[in-house]
Amino acid sequence: MTTATEHRQTALITRYRTLDREQRHAVARQASPELRAALAAVERQMAMDRSPGAMAAVLTEGREKQAPHLALIDNAFARIASGERLQVMLTMPPRHGKSQRASRWGPLWYLRRHPAHRVMLASYGADLADDHGRWVRDQLREYSDTLGISLNPASHAANRFDLEAPRGSSVRGGMVTAGVGGGLTGKGFNLGVIDDPFKGHDDASSPAQRERVWEWYRSVFFTRRAPGASIILINTRWHEDDLSGRLLAHEPHRWLQIDLPAIADSPSDALHRPIGEPLWPAQYDAAELADTRESVGERVWYALYQQKPRPLEGGVWKWAWITGNRLKPEAWPGITPTRVVVAVDHAGGDTLRNDEVGLVCAAKDAEGHLYVTDDRSRSMGADAWGAETCLLAIERQADAIVLEKNFGGDMAKQIVTQAWSELRRDGATKGLLMPAIIEVHAKQGKRLRAEPIAQLYAQGLVHHVGEFTDLEGQMVTWLPGMDSPDRMDAAVHALTELADPSAHGTGAGNYNDQRLRGRR
Repeated sequence: MTTATEHRQTALITRYRTLDREQRHAVARQASPELRAALAAVERQMAMDRSPGAMAAVLTEGREKQAPHLALIDNAFARIASGERLQVMLTMPPRHGKSQRASRWGPLWYLRRHPAHRVMLASYGADLADDHGRWVRDQLREYSDTLGISLNPASHAANRFDLEAPRGSSVRGGMVTAGVGGGLTGKGFNLGVIDDPFKGHDDASSPAQRERVWEWYRSVFFTRRAPGASIILINTRWHEDDLSGRLLAHEPHRWLQIDLPAIADSPSDALHRPIGEPLWPAQYDAAELADTRESVGERVWYALYQQKPRPLEGGVWKWAWITGNRLKPEAWPGITPTRVVVAVDHAGGDTLRNDEVGLVCAAKDAEGHLYVTDDRSRSMGADAWGAETCLLAIERQADAIVLEKNFGGDMAKQIVTQAWSELRRDGATKGLLMPAIIEVHAKQGKRLRAEPIAQLYAQGLVHHVGEFTDLEGQMVTWLPGMDSPDRMDAAVHALTELADPSAHGTGAGNYNDQRLRGRR
């Protein structure tokens, strides 16, 4: 029979769970030794409820490491467990804990929260997928009492096991694992995890294998979803057209990307790291990662560690010309530019469409070295690219805006002029006069326009201030005879104007707003 004291303790523990940390600590300090022991057990359970990482810390007594990038994975699992339907794309370097957290602790934690749900996990090989399943099964055996869930003794294979049905339910949850390309008949899933669908570079470089993985994802894996199911894809970016690349090309709006390169290389870093900061400095600091980069080479470094697959080189630009002369963004304040220009390669024809627009800023110093400082290219209509061009010119205090006149006649100039007028009315031009408009008649063949600039790269005279993965990818894969891509065209226009302003008969004008003050 339950005593009045037990009733009071139960009510206290129920209320205790609703308090914040400080309030809970205050209650624990005033509790009797017996009650304090009960509250400590509640704290363990609350911690395990919080996230996969918190549960791992409890079960391993703090041996499982935690870090900000792993907390992002925890947060994704927490959102899924709370009922959100998510498709999460996780890209992260090796040995940074992504599989341990997302393919092991994550599924175990999810099953604890939802013991009637099914988890399905696939990898490039059945053996690897089974290893993850075996690990989850073994933790269920070892920590069954603490977790509050247990295996069904009639179904406990490493690649397919069931849980005991929750009290009051006849529905059994569980986990099934398989190799990518294999069958997944029978059970569906509430949470599906794909961990590395490609074995490595050679596997991902095969068009036939990429197509096989794509078709398996669409016709086998995706069709096993239960209503409201979520998916987590863990994928090393070996190729632009790998599973992640194809999904982002077909349905980018469906995916929550957790993209974490070993070294931060973007202002939009998911952890808000400054450019150049390592992902897990406590484990792999900058010096360690520099050694790794030297050992594995540029291709493996960018795919495996930076999550940016670099295609093979074309016939005009070479990777070494870019990577060997790169300038770190933090070194840019030490450069005194003599000129700064913004160049636009806008969509031809109907300029109101949301086509990709090349938008690049470049600068020149007194010694004749050229610097690509910004690549703001993206899909945007005329109303957007006109304003973005002017805003970039204001930010960098550009003395000229270079526009290609081949398409649209004077329309491009009118778009920029109107955008500047609107920004001036809003007080956004900061008192600057409008930069000179330089209209480029791109009459020469694309190779004749690109090759002189490529030679400047070869001579070590062009420096990218930071990394511009899309622009650089366009440069090194462009072959004469191919369509000239937007970002590359914009960069070529900007650098041509800086290298030889007399070619257009314009160059920098005289500005009474002091934008050129201090430029040698």
